[in-house]
Amino acid sequence: MKQNLIADYLSCILFKAASLFTFLLPLNASLFLGRRLGDVIYFFDSRHRAVAYANIKKAVTINKDFRLAAKITRKVYQAFGQNLIEISFIPRINKRYLEKYIHIENRHYIGEAFKRGKGVIFLIAHEGNWELSNIICANLGFPFILFVRDQGFPRLNDLLNTYRLKQGAKLIHKQGGLRELIDVLKNNQSIGMTTDQGGKKGEIVRFFGKSASMSTGAVKLALKYGCSIIPVFYTRVKGPHTKVILDQVYVATKSGDAQNDLHDNLQRLADIYEKYIQQYPYEYLWTYKIWKYGKEKEVLILSDGKAGHLHQSESVAKLVNRQLSGRGIKSTLSICEVKFRSCLFRVIFNWMAVFNGRYQCHRCLCYLHYALTSESWQGLINLKPDIIISAGDKLSAVNYILAKANQAKSVIVMRPAVLSLKKFDLAIIPRHDRPQNKKNVVMTEGALNLIDGDYLKEKSGRLQKSGLLKGPLLNPCIGILIGGDSKGFAISRQAITGLIGQIKQSAEELNADILLSTSRRTPPEVEQVLKKEFEAYLRCKLLIIANENNHPDAVGGILGLSSIIISSPESISMISEAVMAERYVVVFKAAGLSKKHQRFLKNYQDKRYIYLKQIKEISGFIREILQNHPRVSFPEDNLRVSAGLDKIL
Repeated sequence: MKQNLIADYLSCILFKAASLFTFLLPLNASLFLGRRLGDVIYFFDSRHRAVAYANIKKAVTINKDFRLAAKITRKVYQAFGQNLIEISFIPRINKRYLEKYIHIENRHYIGEAFKRGKGVIFLIAHEGNWELSNIICANLGFPFILFVRDQGFPRLNDLLNTYRLKQGAKLIHKQGGLRELIDVLKNNQSIGMTTDQGGKKGEIVRFFGKSASMSTGAVKLALKYGCSIIPVFYTRVKGPHTKVILDQVYVATKSGDAQNDLHDNLQRLADIYEKYIQQYPYEYLWTYKIWKYGKEKEVLILSDGKAGHLHQSESVAKLVNRQLSGRGIKSTLSICEVKFRSCLFRVIFNWMAVFNGRYQCHRCLCYLHYALTSESWQGLINLKPDIIISAGDKLSAVNYILAKANQAKSVIVMRPAVLSLKKFDLAIIPRHDRPQNKKNVVMTEGALNLIDGDYLKEKSGRLQKSGLLKGPLLNPCIGILIGGDSKGFAISRQAITGLIGQIKQSAEELNADILLSTSRRTPPEVEQVLKKEFEAYLRCKLLIIANENNHPDAVGGILGLSSIIISSPESISMISEAVMAERYVVVFKAAGLSKKHQRFLKNYQDKRYIYLKQIKEISGFIREILQNHPRVSFPEDNLRVSAGLDKIL
């Protein structure tokens, strides 16, 4: 309260000092200082500047030209600075000033509106110098009442209201002034109101291609009392010369459906302002989050070309969709594969992202433009994402820069190697990567994936219809997922031969069928052994060699149709998927795994998500587990991620 009081006094003093100072200067000199004031605000107001830049890039630049968006943003701030200085002109504005510097286009619409005899609403958006516009309207020679909201600084508010009243404007305060407002219209007088920035209580309409909240007051009055609406737009021609554009008289249309009437009329008015803002973008106040309360969100997945990373990102997008859907918000998903010109360009870009400020959007996009291939850049720059998701370290810097340039929420999966976690809205990091305990970090037990009941049902059904299965399946089915070599790890011929013996023994003892799939990383010699042992084996109803026929429904179908899954140990994502299928998962032990993989397997074994066994133990353990049917455990990673998303969406 004390700080507000001091700020209130200072604001009054500064305003009076500015009025005195500009009174001594020529108008053009004062406005020149206003542009420089705008430059200063532009430099220091980094947060709102970033919002304005993102809005302009999304809304009015052709092909989302980020360089043009930066130029318009600078002009917006310069126009704002001039408007601030121009407020200090208010005490000396008279009819002579208005006649010399203010040109009203389509003035005859005013007479047409008053002839209807039901009052007139002069409707404006937050653009141009709205304070000066009030004085203009008050001096046009007809009754005009200004509908105002008291500001947070009462002394400054009283001073401005004093200036307004001296210039002929009459005031109605929004706090409790609705009855007076209605009387004004019934007496065929005019009021000034705004239509944009509807906030939580506004009506959602299309605005520059996306849904935005608009203020409903003017349209509700027009529908109920039949008053005329004149959309007004202000644009500075040069120096103090201003053009006031009056659009044709708008009369609200009625269909009998009150809600549709409100929406349809407000949409038509929003279209009118969109037309003018497109033509004069530097006049609009872009510094607020225009689409914050919209009912549509665009989700962008950045892909590095790795299927495992893409699947994790898709799982997050699926949870995002559920969160938004629960709030009545529709989401659309785009997937863009990001390719750098070279590894060197990627490394340089990543380090530039580290040292660039949080709101330096234009400069960072320049770096990104040079770092990416032309195809990747064009695919990204034309999108308008509200939420950006990526997995893996390679694209974390791209995620960060694009999120800031679009004022989007940034979600990363896995720890970034270079950038700080605090640069992202949400970081989803598995336990084995040892994440820091931060508010924006969600720790998962394993790799995120798309596996749930619906997914398994869909994939199983498709696999059964594919013609790949060799006849009807017995119960139980043993699913086998064989990965491949990785850094420090290799599946030996001896190990795979021993595993085959154990699996066949189990199948014979339990009268079970076998469903088997390799991965693209499986070495050729292992593939040859598997084909030799299982192609003609009657109990093997499915054999997928991924390097020969990588069927998209194979893994999901195997997980859905099997009672127990046998997996190689090197793939965190593959094991995580098997566990989330809520099946018994047996992972055979092998040497050469990294410490991270060892931590992952130990954690999963300790929590009974998997059973880690020597190859020679597998046959007996399969028999034991299918006889005893212990409780199946699985991590609640999706719940943790959903809770994290709920905080940022």
